[in-house]
Amino acid sequence: MDEEKVQLGFPSAIPKGHGWNELIALDGLDLLRKYEETLKILSSQDDLIGTIFTKAHNKIEQPVLLKKVISLIEGENWLSMDGDLKGSIYESILEKNGQDKKSGAGQYFTPRALINTMVEVTNPLITETVCDPACGTGGFLLSAFDHMKTQSKDQEKLRFLRNEALSGNDITPLVVTLASMNLYLHGIGTEHTPIRCQDSLERTPATLVDVVLANPPFGTRPAGSTDISAMRDDLYVTTKNNQLNFLQHIMLMLRNGGRAAVVLPDNVLFEGGAGETICKKLLTDFDLHTILRLPTGIFYAQGVKANVLFFRKGTKTKDVWYYDYRTNIKHTLA
Repeated sequence: MDEEKVQLGFPSAIPKGHGWNELIALDGLDLLRKYEETLKILSSQDDLIGTIFTKAHNKIEQPVLLKKVISLIEGENWLSMDGDLKGSIYESILEKNGQDKKSGAGQYFTPRALINTMVEVTNPLITETVCDPACGTGGFLLSAFDHMKTQSKDQEKLRFLRNEALSGNDITPLVVTLASMNLYLHGIGTEHTPIRCQDSLERTPATLVDVVLANPPFGTRPAGSTDISAMRDDLYVTTKNNQLNFLQHIMLMLRNGGRAAVVLPDNVLFEGGAGETICKKLLTDFDLHTILRLPTGIFYAQGVKANVLFFRKGTKTKDVWYYDYRTNIKHTLA
């Protein structure tokens, strides 16, 4: 795509000497060496290109296969292809990979129907900011974008939506790459990527947002992760429970009046000690207006029982609408 833009007179975003033409002109070991050198250079860039190629490395060891892949890519006119079509193709690959238990990618995949439901209930507006602190491949941000872009034809609002309204973090470099590319192909983050490769829990929120949509990772924090209690003093309670820490972080990053939809496993809602303290805070300082009980098997991880919490900051909870979509219901990705 970059080379096609150059042919139309636009400047290249790729460092000189590492463009597409340099690759397609080579064969054999020269191609392999040049490709690996190019990946290293691109991953070091401090811009959208650098994010897309975060920690990228070559997995095609045979030059003839690499040449074949490059030739297949060269045979398409990517710039003339409709943006929605490119995005849809890429997203379908992510979805298929997320449904493949052998690939292990399902841990990053939230079913599209659930994503869209959470977006519709929170109803982000085109003038608002939306964040996913554990964004995976960017499904929530993309759905929010689709929901918001039809609300106005004002060019300044649309520019704000594409380049400033959305943000996300993830700690896995490959996933950051997938998310950045996914959004870019849908016309989001064309000035700079809204995705950062960082641990959301290590930092006090730098800015408050209007809407948070998230499906935080289940289980404990990865081995070697920073002790959250040593990094932050703004959390309501100290705990090693990953889901409770994400819930606290999300509660803190909302503006007054901000809304959130968060997927959490059953045990978080009923855990004593830290869980009880956070739950009281949620009911006192937030309007926890809806809990959606999800069917077993909706996620890749087998046996996970989860709920979606919908809440608004700044108003005390009066009534909770509890929707049971689990009893006698079964959805599975198996």
